[in-house]
Amino acid sequence: MNFLDLVKLRCSVRKFSDRPIEQEKLDYILECVRMAPSAVNYQPWRFAIIKDGEQLDAVKATYHNPWINDVPCLIVACGNHDEAWHRKIDGKDHTDIDVAIAVEHLCLAAAEQGLGTCWVCNFDAARCREILGLSEAMEPVALIPIGYPASDAMPEKKRKPLDKILL
Repeated sequence: MNFLDLVKLRCSVRKFSDRPIEQEKLDYILECVRMAPSAVNYQPWRFAIIKDGEQLDAVKATYHNPWINDVPCLIVACGNHDEAWHRKIDGKDHTDIDVAIAVEHLCLAAAEQGLGTCWVCNFDAARCREILGLSEAMEPVALIPIGYPASDAMPEKKRKPLDKILL
């Protein structure tokens, strides 16, 4: 599969089967995440892999949309603001940018492995921080539900034409 085919395959999945994710696939995806670039190579990210139990239910409850209840696994992408590069001129913190690059590596690697993902950013990050016992510097940036898509879960991918995105 070429890169364009992979990018076209990757979409936001909101309906998952109950099939468990093989550890080998999860390990492969996390290795792809580990290889993501970051500003000045600081790699200010951490990822919590939550597969079951009370912690999974608690983190799911930080997002108030019922489709998340059927997700077999959640990855919480976190950024450490104390470890991130800050631009010298204006102090801009690149934590979110670095975590976003790593998360897209995660989503593309998952798609390559036949798994579905969805970025979830509209969640109670403060509550998620409490559940995971994170420091104030460590921010939960996104929840990434991951699993095998249900047979009817692949949404149509709508994109603007090229002439609408070029300046």
